[in-house]
Amino acid sequence: MTDILSMTKAEVREYAVSLGESAFRGDQIFGWMRRGAEFSEMKNIPAALREKLSENADYRLPHIAEKYTSKIDGTVKYLMELTDGECVECVLMKYEHGNTLCVSSQAGCRMGCTFCASTLSGRVRNLTPSEILGQVIVAARDSGERVDGVVMMGIGEPLDNYESTVRFLRLVSGEGEPGIGLRHISVSTCGVVPRIRDLADEGMPVTLSVSLHAYDDSVRSHLMPVNRKWGIGELLGACRYFFDQTGRRISFEYTLIAGENDSAAGAAALAKMLRREMAGRPVHVNLILLNEVRETGYTSSARAAAKEFAAVLEQNGVNATIRRRLGSDIDASCGQLRLRHLEGA
Repeated sequence: MTDILSMTKAEVREYAVSLGESAFRGDQIFGWMRRGAEFSEMKNIPAALREKLSENADYRLPHIAEKYTSKIDGTVKYLMELTDGECVECVLMKYEHGNTLCVSSQAGCRMGCTFCASTLSGRVRNLTPSEILGQVIVAARDSGERVDGVVMMGIGEPLDNYESTVRFLRLVSGEGEPGIGLRHISVSTCGVVPRIRDLADEGMPVTLSVSLHAYDDSVRSHLMPVNRKWGIGELLGACRYFFDQTGRRISFEYTLIAGENDSAAGAAALAKMLRREMAGRPVHVNLILLNEVRETGYTSSARAAAKEFAAVLEQNGVNATIRRRLGSDIDASCGQLRLRHLEGA
């Protein structure tokens, strides 16, 4: 079966021709799919062609298994079931400037970050480009609203599923719906150094969001096993390369965990390290209050500690903000909903 949703418009045209149809039929099929229509709903497509597609093309969008809407800010959290029964999460966040969707790239994660719910059950498999794109299509169709931006910060490590991630980026930003500009897309990584360099060479002006979460190798290796393979020095070297190739500012994600990485001295050390290693290149630190997960035993830093941490960074010449927590009444941070689903399965 041909994974038709992982195709570009030009490829769908060629596929239609291979079935003995006109390229124009390919354009019609492509347009319908990008709006989330099933083959049976493609009313201007001849019934014989719809039957042929059903027999030869694999086109099955994720199914919304669970949905929660925040009464505080309208954030919508989805648990989406894939065709093999695996589930992933995505979150639709509403801002004044538009809607941003956080998507998953893997079913589970093998990176082993000790504070993260997504990795507790390990990685089951990578998602295909169509399964990542399908999250965008389904969320847009369900909400009735346009998705203006994407953050690849859901379940999984995008750069551990590199080929699918890059293909998704080209599909979601290419011809047809949803047509999201690459500058409105962020790709998160815990620090897969070789792939950061590969992504820099792809010629795509996405934002790179690096999950740093520590101010030295000792603390980071304790929290994030990936650091034992690629230390902070190698990671920041790749970040310098990414900026030099793309001109895009790096965003460093920093989750504040009480007693682990949230001291004022740690903030000063972080600022010193970033100023030295990034050598005048623009950086921004996005401070995140830990979304507590029972199984990890960690607790979030107090907001007062977060404010002090941010102030120390600013005093030492590093731009920092404390991320506004959206959907706090529905556990909108990724991983917990899938974990509860697995425990109940």
